[in-house]
Amino acid sequence: MRNFEKPTRSVAVSRHAMAATSHPSATLTALQIMAAGGNAMDAAIAACAVQCVVEPGSTGIGGDCFALYAPKGSDQVLAYNGSGRTPAALTANWFEERGLTDVPRQSPSAVTIPGAIDAWTRLHADHGQLPFADVLAPAIRFAEEGYAITPRVHRDWSLEEKMLAADATAARIFLPNGRAPKIGEVHRQPELAETLKRIATDGRSAFYEGPVAEDMVSYLRALGGLHTMEDFADAHGEYVTPVTTEFRGYTIHECPPNGQGIIALLILNILSRFDPKGDPQSPDRLHIEIEATRLAYAARDAWIADPDKANVPVDELLSDAFADRLASMIDLSRALTNLPAFEMPLHRDTVYISVVDRDRNAVSFINSIFDSFGTGLVAPRSGVILHNRGQSFSLEPGHPNRVGPSKRPLHTIIPGMMTKNGRVEMPFGVMGGYYQALGHAHLISKVVDYGMDLQEAIDLPRFIPTSDGTRVEAEHTLAGSTRAELERRGFVLAPAEDPIGGAQAIRIDWENGTLIGASEPRKDGVALGL
Repeated sequence: MRNFEKPTRSVAVSRHAMAATSHPSATLTALQIMAAGGNAMDAAIAACAVQCVVEPGSTGIGGDCFALYAPKGSDQVLAYNGSGRTPAALTANWFEERGLTDVPRQSPSAVTIPGAIDAWTRLHADHGQLPFADVLAPAIRFAEEGYAITPRVHRDWSLEEKMLAADATAARIFLPNGRAPKIGEVHRQPELAETLKRIATDGRSAFYEGPVAEDMVSYLRALGGLHTMEDFADAHGEYVTPVTTEFRGYTIHECPPNGQGIIALLILNILSRFDPKGDPQSPDRLHIEIEATRLAYAARDAWIADPDKANVPVDELLSDAFADRLASMIDLSRALTNLPAFEMPLHRDTVYISVVDRDRNAVSFINSIFDSFGTGLVAPRSGVILHNRGQSFSLEPGHPNRVGPSKRPLHTIIPGMMTKNGRVEMPFGVMGGYYQALGHAHLISKVVDYGMDLQEAIDLPRFIPTSDGTRVEAEHTLAGSTRAELERRGFVLAPAEDPIGGAQAIRIDWENGTLIGASEPRKDGVALGL
């Protein structure tokens, strides 16, 4: 039971439909779409489109998208991979010839062909109800007429002023008066409004062919990019089979690689080897979660890649033997100093949206431009912010995730879905770049293992292991005594540079016929229902 004397919020509770997003305008839009006769898919796309306008640092139509969909409350979960590929002409040699050892952020080489609009239009055509123009109308209105800046949006925006100033279009659109808009100021994006109008009328072709595509391609090529109109015309996502694991009687569904959802399942598999007892924030429990994450992330960094271009050992990663092996390495007396080297083979900013409608269609929807404002590059006539997802590639020779032509990178963004006894239980997601796999496992464990309500679980202090030995970034709300004990065991705790991640979730109470939702306190958003 929530302590009502603490400055937190209650879960949202409703009967008919619910949406949870990281921005109030997006949540309200989703409810309005469902009240007007739209279903959960219509609502999720409409909310995402709004966030592409009102949260421009977090997401955009120049990014990628993944979705899980449980129709009519069933456990027959559909998955869609809307991640983009590199230009057909881009090879690892291109980087070697320029003496590059990694993919620069603010460069065209970081821009894969955006997959979001392809995903939206395909998912809407297959599962939506309202006309697509009606779904995009709220976003168009915000872009054209303006939207008020909220606190977290302002904070993230202001941190990117220097980068935005380096691109003429970005500076013109996103730094009016030479700075980020302040809280309560009204901001407009007229170029993006016109682009959204084209997409509302002509669908997918309006983005991947014609003037909008020409704008993006000509701009990228002027900066030295290898993108072509053919690359854009050929872009397509695909329906994929979810990967799953069983956790304490529930089935957890994730999109398969090239996303890192399988690593969330691996962390849960490791956690299932330990008895969940005592305080969910005790040093012992956090020690287990930290080490499970470090081990799983080591496997991720070695193996996760585009399965069309590399061998990704999915069965091995989800096997009992592999979870047993990793769990056996965890020693509660001290931190692991040497992680295993996984050889092949063994055989940042994002929005997440959760929606459930009257018919119990459930959507878990995530859209991203990776870092805040992506590359910081904005196509001048269309107003499209171009993402920097290509930075997730490796340039290491022989690595499965090495950059190559028409290849998708390792993806951090992952929607989640939980089912049980033939019915959907909960669409959920946790934003936050490389935190996301840990965030999924952390949320599910706190809800299932410890019986916490969704808002309590989302409110808890967060941590994320880094690639720097035993260093762990932790939010300042982590108890001092817990911090001290973890450091005694050999972990090096450092303050998190930013609030870690963001989550939304909606749980279906089948017995009472109600919905229970929660939204991230580290963001501006809210969960609301009808």
